[in-house]
Amino acid sequence: MKCALVTGGSRGIGRAICIKLSSLGYHILINFRSNLAEAEQTLSLIKAKDGTGELIPFDVGNKIEISNTLDLWLKGHKEDHIEVLVNNAGIKEDTLMMWMKDEQWENVIRTNLDSFFYVTRPVLNDMLMKRYGRIINIVSLSGLKGLPGQTNYSAAKGGVIAATKALAQEVGRRGITVNAVAPGFIKTDMTENISEKEMKALIPLWYFRRSCTSGCLPGFTRKRIYYRRSYFD
Repeated sequence: MKCALVTGGSRGIGRAICIKLSSLGYHILINFRSNLAEAEQTLSLIKAKDGTGELIPFDVGNKIEISNTLDLWLKGHKEDHIEVLVNNAGIKEDTLMMWMKDEQWENVIRTNLDSFFYVTRPVLNDMLMKRYGRIINIVSLSGLKGLPGQTNYSAAKGGVIAATKALAQEVGRRGITVNAVAPGFIKTDMTENISEKEMKALIPLWYFRRSCTSGCLPGFTRKRIYYRRSYFD
């Protein structure tokens, strides 16, 4: 059975990705940390469209939880293959650096950057054996431009972008593509406190998507996911 693992898949962009990948024929592994009700709602939406999936709860910011849960799943599903990994989970704790507490820096780096390594590594090993895989990292304009009040978030997302470039070159010849997608500013729980007026000034087309559906997801609108070994230049 071909599977797709989506971290932070219970709501927002993650939910839209889960639903779209399900329509492409993947069995969806919906990762979430604590919001069981939202995760179950995502699963219900998938099943309503004749898709299949399951919940796989763990905190992407906790490497022990990742190891215990994800490694256990991989060992128990030898016949299944995670063909697609979408590193989508993330948090933000915005403040100016002069007022930023240690834990605000550490929490954001751990959840947004460290998670890329600890989630991707075990899945990548299986992809390398199968010589096929698609790794998609959901990043942010903050990682490209840097935004005031988001030193921690910008550093984390910038780090994922750099790691995407490096890993793509490491595994591209083995049938595995690694890409980063910055969707722009989309109205979700994570962006509800961001000023739309201020954000529009940073967006070339002055466009702020008001809801997230599968149509707003680059690379998920074809019948197949066929990314080249490409990444941000």
